[in-house]
Amino acid sequence: MKKNKRRKEQSETKPNPPPLGNEHFMNGTGTGEGDVQDTNTEYTEVSLDSLDLQVKEILSPQSKGLSNGSETTEVDGLQGIPLCSCRMETPKEDEVTATAGDRCMAVESTDQELSWCTTEVIKYELMRPSNKVRHLVLCEDHRGKMVKHQCCPGCGYFCTAGTFMECQPESSISHRFHKPCATQVNNASYCPHCGEEISKAKEVTIAKADTTSTVCTVADAPTEDVPTEGQADTTTESDFTAEKSADDSKTDVPAPQSCEVSEAHAAGKSPVLSQGPVKETLESALLALDAEKPKKLRFHPKQLYFSARQGELQKVLMMLVDGIDPNFKMEQHGKRTPLHAAAEMGHTDICHLLVQAGANLDNCSEDQRTPLMDAAENNHLETVKYLVKAGALLDPKDAEGSTCLHLAAKKGHYDMVKYLLTSDQMDVSCQDDGGWTPMIWATEYKHVELVKLLHSSGADLNVRDNEENICLHWAAFAGSVEIAEILLASKCDLKAVNIHGDSPLHIAARENRYECVTLFLDHGAEVNLKNKEGETPLECCSPNSQVWTVLKKSSNSSEKPKKEEVVMNRDISRGYENIPIPCINGEDSEPCPINYKYISQNCVTSPLNVDRNITHLQYCVCIDDCSSSNCMCSQLSMRCWYDKSGRLLPEFNMVEPPLIFECNHACSCWRNCRNRVVQNGLKVRLQLFRTKNMGWGVRSLQEIPMGTFVCEYAGELISDTEADVREDDTYLFDLDNKDGEVYCIDARFYGNISRFINHLCEPNLLPVRVFMSHQDLRFPRIAFFSSRQIHAGEQIGFDYGDRFWDIKSKLFSCRCGSPKCKHPVMKVTPQCQPATPTEVPQENGLPDTSSTTTHSLC
Repeated sequence: MKKNKRRKEQSETKPNPPPLGNEHFMNGTGTGEGDVQDTNTEYTEVSLDSLDLQVKEILSPQSKGLSNGSETTEVDGLQGIPLCSCRMETPKEDEVTATAGDRCMAVESTDQELSWCTTEVIKYELMRPSNKVRHLVLCEDHRGKMVKHQCCPGCGYFCTAGTFMECQPESSISHRFHKPCATQVNNASYCPHCGEEISKAKEVTIAKADTTSTVCTVADAPTEDVPTEGQADTTTESDFTAEKSADDSKTDVPAPQSCEVSEAHAAGKSPVLSQGPVKETLESALLALDAEKPKKLRFHPKQLYFSARQGELQKVLMMLVDGIDPNFKMEQHGKRTPLHAAAEMGHTDICHLLVQAGANLDNCSEDQRTPLMDAAENNHLETVKYLVKAGALLDPKDAEGSTCLHLAAKKGHYDMVKYLLTSDQMDVSCQDDGGWTPMIWATEYKHVELVKLLHSSGADLNVRDNEENICLHWAAFAGSVEIAEILLASKCDLKAVNIHGDSPLHIAARENRYECVTLFLDHGAEVNLKNKEGETPLECCSPNSQVWTVLKKSSNSSEKPKKEEVVMNRDISRGYENIPIPCINGEDSEPCPINYKYISQNCVTSPLNVDRNITHLQYCVCIDDCSSSNCMCSQLSMRCWYDKSGRLLPEFNMVEPPLIFECNHACSCWRNCRNRVVQNGLKVRLQLFRTKNMGWGVRSLQEIPMGTFVCEYAGELISDTEADVREDDTYLFDLDNKDGEVYCIDARFYGNISRFINHLCEPNLLPVRVFMSHQDLRFPRIAFFSSRQIHAGEQIGFDYGDRFWDIKSKLFSCRCGSPKCKHPVMKVTPQCQPATPTEVPQENGLPDTSSTTTHSLC
């Protein structure tokens, strides 16, 4: 047996990629092209091969046009990774701070002229634009420019004035860099800050402002403290000249102009600028000041996703304060949001920050996954509890139709499943696109304790998937005897066959599950049953195997099999009900009834003037689940008679049931409020079957707790006058109207599964009058609720009433088989009257009470 669609399971969890430039993960600088390694440095670069990144090729300095002719690698998802570390800070280090003294180490590059900032430093934490540039001690002004991405990650020079490239991934964000410092991949250029294509950047020229009091020429500064464009920070004073000339031959970065060295810098005084251009105009000064305006957003939105995934609480908070959109979707990561990333990793505190900042709890990714699904699948219980408490929906489905419960059950997360089942929103027998329920997934993966939990929570064991397999088929496929025993003890159908005609015994034999085969044989499995290929279980297994031996022995000793139950119709409702209703016959050759039209709700064939005016409805304005005494609809019924599971409360009067007014379409409450049960339709699995002596009957395929809504008596609404003139008085159900004209429901020509329900002297169904779409008291809807626990495989029925038997007992006696049967003896009239057309017995000589009844609530 093979599922018609299988999900790809990941065998292991891949490590999370660290944020680039973060000093917690990378404790040193890398070497760019033309760099000279300093073997004495205490920093070492973490090998990119150790990081599971799809784009690690472009992050390596060697990817930028190496002189040895190595080819660059095609990169997917380039824009999904932040490439700079302009926002990163590291603690101060004595060696660097001693070199800087109390002066800023920033270098400005203006039209190939380099200038040194000599402003005093207040904060000694180190910063750098990328791991290709050495750490710097900066003044407050240059620290602000650094975080605004105004320092080139390629050379480490600030782009305050002059000509440079400016990338704007967002309207409020700008990244500055020198054109020769752009990242090169396959002859294409990208912004070294964010990875956007350079074609989206523009060349900007900003005039130099009057900064004579804060800058000096490069010639005034110690050579070892000034990295030239295209060089790494490991360059020393002794090799400055030689390395610079080598770099000029390898890159397109022009060498800075030479200038005279002043002794003012060494003396700690404000140095004098070398001869520069004429005095700046007011216009150019204003342009320079405009370029210095602080930007509202100092982070790229994509960085929020990675920080949320890594659990970097402080960075996430800073980004949200700066105005980063918490619902920003990562195109290269399946349109997942930061909340998806945080939930998947179980970072509850970050989830809280994102939700408080306006993150959509039910935002769907490209595969229709919500953050709650990611948290449930990865067994982050506290995160799931928080998201649910915050208002996340439990019932959405992903692209494969799986809910949170499916994902958790498949992984075997017991505590997670237990928590999810406490919610009213969760359907324990919900099916995904393959027709598989959480119980089927737990069965296939042999999560025994989880199967017990789902079973005790009311999971339907006989739900069929798209290939008509039930849980017992999957237990046989998995070879789990313990689960198979649980299913068989709960009346799971051992004779059920799928669309290929395979029974659970066929599956167990084919998969060589010896223990399951012996278990099924002990429970009466049919060893000679043939599938659609004409194969018996014996012919499905490997010859001379242990399974073959036991099946051969059982086949030789088996008696002539009983008449098989034949599936006459897979769904008599033709899809009109929430759950299919099959029809089977294992008694005679009677075909499935077709002399009526199946309907799921009452219909009319003549004007009855039912008051359906919405303005005449009494409605509620509840903002809760309508369980409080303030609900106006519940007040009509005296109170809400449903518990949170949709069952009748224990104090409901089973002898004289009160009227129930459910919430309607005029109410302000939600569609899933507590006071809506009957209007939600059929939820219990039923089966139409041929009985031994009562014609057609209806039985349950699952355990039904007391007080559960089973089905509605649906048919044609007619007046009592119309009923009197109809020749066929079968299938009539009196609505017992006390005032005015009397009406009834006739299910002869139009009806649902309830038209086949037989009389039982010890009934397990209770008819209750319910109102929902209207409140016209003349036309209640008849809803059947279980009056006691109903077991799987048990026939369901209700008491037709004394008035019915006063008439029909003259024709036949009750055959319910109960020891407390109230109508066992045929009553004989003094004079034998010829049978009327409506009282003709069935073809098999036995009366079918399901087709010759006049039902009444009295």
